[in-house]
Amino acid sequence: MIPNAAPAPADQEQPTTAADLRKTRRQGAPKKFTGSKLFGSPGSIAGVAWLAALVAASLTAPLWLPFKTEDQDFTAVLSGPTAAHWLGTDELGRDLLSRIFASAAGTLGTSMITVIVAVGLGTLLAMLAAAAGERVENAVSRITEIMMSLPGTVIILAVIGAVGTNIPMIMGILGLLISAGIYRVMLGQAKSLQSQLYVDAAKVDGVSTAGISLRHVLPGLTNTIVVQAALIFAVGMLIQAGLAFIGFGPPIPQPSWGGMIQGASQHVYDAPWMMVPTGAVLALTVLSANAIGNALGKAPNAAAPHLPSAAARRQRARAVAAIASAAPAASGETAKGTLSVRNLSVGVDSAGAGNGLRLVTDVSFDVEQGTVLGLVGESGCGKTMTALSVLGLLPSGVSVTGGQILWNGRNLAATTDKDMEAVRGREIALISQEPMRALDPMFTVGYQLTATIGRLRGMGRAEAREEARNLLAKVGIVDAARILKTYPHQISGGMAQRVAIALALAGQPKLLVADEPTTALDVTVQAEILSLLRALVRDTGMSVVMVTHDLGVVADICDQVAVMYAGQVVEHGRTDSILDNPRHPYTLALLAADPHANHANDMPERLATIQGQVPQPKDWPTGCRFAARCQFAGSACLEPVPLLSSGAGTGVVRCVKADQLAVEGMDWLATDVPAARTLEITPTQNQRTLQTIVEKDLA
Repeated sequence: MIPNAAPAPADQEQPTTAADLRKTRRQGAPKKFTGSKLFGSPGSIAGVAWLAALVAASLTAPLWLPFKTEDQDFTAVLSGPTAAHWLGTDELGRDLLSRIFASAAGTLGTSMITVIVAVGLGTLLAMLAAAAGERVENAVSRITEIMMSLPGTVIILAVIGAVGTNIPMIMGILGLLISAGIYRVMLGQAKSLQSQLYVDAAKVDGVSTAGISLRHVLPGLTNTIVVQAALIFAVGMLIQAGLAFIGFGPPIPQPSWGGMIQGASQHVYDAPWMMVPTGAVLALTVLSANAIGNALGKAPNAAAPHLPSAAARRQRARAVAAIASAAPAASGETAKGTLSVRNLSVGVDSAGAGNGLRLVTDVSFDVEQGTVLGLVGESGCGKTMTALSVLGLLPSGVSVTGGQILWNGRNLAATTDKDMEAVRGREIALISQEPMRALDPMFTVGYQLTATIGRLRGMGRAEAREEARNLLAKVGIVDAARILKTYPHQISGGMAQRVAIALALAGQPKLLVADEPTTALDVTVQAEILSLLRALVRDTGMSVVMVTHDLGVVADICDQVAVMYAGQVVEHGRTDSILDNPRHPYTLALLAADPHANHANDMPERLATIQGQVPQPKDWPTGCRFAARCQFAGSACLEPVPLLSSGAGTGVVRCVKADQLAVEGMDWLATDVPAARTLEITPTQNQRTLQTIVEKDLA
């Protein structure tokens, strides 16, 4: 008798309390501002260091400055840097270093008044308008429009004429005028946040309007607030310096940066150095504020792929070069139109190419012309990484670390990004899981299709538009002329997926990589899309790599299926053979958990489940990676398991007990196994492995 193994318990339970549900609901909220962005670039680090040093030096100026700001040395008038005066002196012999740092605190402090008034008032008005409704929004918007139409310089000069040179008041009025522009920036984002689902959930929970604004909307605005504050801080310093330059600064003899620059401008010919220290300090402070604003304004890494940095491109180029040098020549190894993946490994980039964490390990399969291969498995098994590696579209920081991807006499794994441009779209195309991410909302469907056809086939505009109409008709869109004039948001999800397929066919590719193209669609539309793909394969002779979770999709369209688990192919062969006679326990479990895989007469009371979850790459065991969740694991599973012949044609399976399971006819249990048949699993220092095997004779 083959001993069964009790599945490992899940690492975490599902949220059951109201607090847990609210925490889960908030996962879709925008990320808050994090201080780590400040140290993400050399410019922002330098900016923070300069401002911190300037503030510290200004606040402690009485303790270390060599001279008072009004002290005069008539023996060193308009002198350059000396041992006594490190930055020189002005026309009255006053020390420039002392005057620059003594006035820094006042300049920075009054500039902050502008920031607080402008950003604070603008954000408050935006949150109020977004939460209170259209009438309040219209009223606030009209008021801010009037404020934006006022001549700010004239108002500031009028205030100076009425109340005198009161710098804090002037900077506050400047902030009031700028708040209208900040309101316009914040309003759109605040309204977008108010329309999120987690805000609706908060309303259902009884949270007040003010509570929603403070707890849900304001955190989403934090990143924009910080960026705008950094930029307005720089603007405030420049305007303050400009006012002092024309004589509306602090009263004499109180120093200010603008006043010192004005004095230096009068001696630009006989003492040009006098302009340098103050101008340099002002310029460095403004640049520091802008550098901080730029760093904070960078969007956090998203789930969507983004353009790799120069360092990432160099790292990927080194990985490609290493693979090219290690791999044998690809010419003549595969038939034309056949995709052949050999021992493919994908990993995280590190200091040395191939030394990072592996995400996909030694994957091999063939896709002949006119056939469909399905990649099946749970999330986190490496299906999408395998598919994207065929197109060279792996995310930044991830690259192919070994193996070959053979296509028409070339190894795509060792092909540079520039050379891949001739392959993508023309020979191999992609159908993404979410069509709305593949279609640009700023352009019509017709523009996107005609532009793609013109670029890939070299057609003229009129010819490309006619071909676009034919492509839409080919993918089952009846009213093609109307759809060409619409924007992506004006069509349904199923229609958008058809347009995405037409976009993929624009370059007449021979291979389609379909990354779960039917997941987000209802059953009826899903059946239509699958029928469309079958017709395309039949009529055009192209081949398809289909990434899916749905075994029904596999049975419907795929000729072959590769079942993946934890970055490995655990079973591969013809679809009918694997679905009718699965040899790997993981495949057996997937079929037992699928209600459509059971006949109505044989439907069990309880569908089977696979306890636990797919392990993270850092936790992969050295033996069978499925053993910790397998009901049939034994001592032989502690060792690495190669792909073995499954005994069903050309199929292969990665299980040392595949033959025993087939002979015994074991099924995946739908309920917990008896404790007497439990495989004990204990964690070690590095990873969870199979430590001891308890096998009891039940006879």
